[in-house]
Amino acid sequence: MSQLLGRGIRGCALFVAMLAAGPLAAQQVVHVGGAFFPPYVVKAEQSQHAGLLPNLLDALNRAQSDFRFIVRPTSIPRRFRDLEQGRIDMSMFENPAWGWQEIAHSVVDMGLEDAEVFVARAEPGRGQGYFKRLRGKRLALFNGYHYGFADFNAEPQFLARNFDATLSYSHDSNLLMVLHGRADIALATRSYVSDFLERHRQYAGQLLISERVDQRYRHQVLLRPAAPISAAQLGRLFEQLRRNGQLAAIFAPYRIEVRSGAADSSVTAGASD
Repeated sequence: MSQLLGRGIRGCALFVAMLAAGPLAAQQVVHVGGAFFPPYVVKAEQSQHAGLLPNLLDALNRAQSDFRFIVRPTSIPRRFRDLEQGRIDMSMFENPAWGWQEIAHSVVDMGLEDAEVFVARAEPGRGQGYFKRLRGKRLALFNGYHYGFADFNAEPQFLARNFDATLSYSHDSNLLMVLHGRADIALATRSYVSDFLERHRQYAGQLLISERVDQRYRHQVLLRPAAPISAAQLGRLFEQLRRNGQLAAIFAPYRIEVRSGAADSSVTAGASD
């Protein structure tokens, strides 16, 4: 009798555990590529909580219970290969000029807009006209990034030869080069400059930021064809976050525009076979 009672108790405990784990087990994991792109993604290999991407994924996770979005570290050069090979299911904050049209994908417009701007040291008599001509000025650029003024040619030799460019792997270093007179102009997203000045308030008023824009980023999500979530489902989630103000709460403090209208049908079918 005691053996039967023991088996019954264990069976009930197992049943309760299965019921408790059921909703969690039903969640489909969506791996989101985390490639270094501050302030959107900051050192994905070292932290799951740095940058705007983790904040966005947290909002997406809280908005529904069918999917669990998690960051999987990748890199700028490797992210498209990871997407094609299924190591990641989606890549966020992408733009059409960045060369992903030849891979099979679906696209979701995030309804977010940022811009790459020119930054110089503020000096008496220096105004917006300083940014009209780049030739003859020393540029500080991020290695591997594609810039509109250079026709999106990211080759270091081309940039050094034609634009007297110094390339680094740190936006902070590039802006500090400008502040300390070792470069004339740096390029960074408007969101990054805003974040830099928030972190380094001692430099307030010392940077001249261009009204001229090198390129505008209408951020989009790339989904691989076999991703656990569809473009239509993800588009509806973004629209939900836009309507309830969570997108604005995450991105507006960084001067990233959250477009008020629905984003281009939210979903665009894109594909290459």
